[in-house]
Amino acid sequence: MEWAEVSFRTSHEAVDAVSSLFEEAGASGTVIEDPALINDYIHSGLWDYTDIPEQKDTSAVTVKAYLAADESIEGKLAALRAGLDEIAARGVDTKPAEFSVTRVQDEDWANSWKAYFHTDKVGERVVIQPSWEEYEPEAGEVVLRLDPGAAFGTGTHPTTAMCLRAMEKLIRPGMTVFDVGTGSGVLAIAAAKLGAAEVRAVDYDATAVRVARENIEANGVADVVSTAESDLFSALPGRAGLVTANLIADLVIRLLPDLDAHLEKGGALLASGIIEDRTQEVREAADLAGFVVAEGHEEKEWHAMVIRRRGEA
Repeated sequence: MEWAEVSFRTSHEAVDAVSSLFEEAGASGTVIEDPALINDYIHSGLWDYTDIPEQKDTSAVTVKAYLAADESIEGKLAALRAGLDEIAARGVDTKPAEFSVTRVQDEDWANSWKAYFHTDKVGERVVIQPSWEEYEPEAGEVVLRLDPGAAFGTGTHPTTAMCLRAMEKLIRPGMTVFDVGTGSGVLAIAAAKLGAAEVRAVDYDATAVRVARENIEANGVADVVSTAESDLFSALPGRAGLVTANLIADLVIRLLPDLDAHLEKGGALLASGIIEDRTQEVREAADLAGFVVAEGHEEKEWHAMVIRRRGEA
């Protein structure tokens, strides 16, 4: 099916009126591309690193909607243009008032990104396989089936890949694993497939928990992995032999004071998502909590650490 991507670049003042007009024309919703919000995201302080460039021009907002490109589309487009003129005539500033229409196919959305995501062996044993590809695992390989369109992480980003490689050596048969900040559930699924007897996967974000549960079920490890909403350790009673935390430096630092109460004797924290500039802070926080960095891994600008109690490293 063909669709018309209707786009209107306008002022912040006109966004609500334009969105309502698009929905009246039959769009099921609108997409708002606001460069000012992107800059707010970049400067929010919630992220140690982002490769999203700062937006220079924040004066205009782009409103997009999708309409079926059927026999009624020309009439709808004409009505939209007239409606936009009417909004301006009411005294609403709609400048720069740039209207455009692009024809797109369903398969452009559903399939174009598949050309960039293929089966990938990220460690000695762990393989990430998208659902649309066939793969015959070799002896000893552990296959995780994940699609990037439905996940908060697919295992191919350096922060996750470093964790997966480290887990191949850290997971022992029968152990308990806590996956803090599970996202897509990729580390929890890997832990179960690598031999853990019990995995508890938690995330602060309810959507992440739902996505993780779907991926866990699709990989056939729901009998081993449980999920829950949790602010770090808050919903994780007991102790684990391994705690995985692919987060950011601030959150790793925040969980360290509570780590001793949640880690079995001889256990380890596998922390990732740490940029170069924050590694020393994490080491100092670990030392303050009675832990040391036993191993360090680096890929591109990212660092992962295996952290153990002082005296057990």
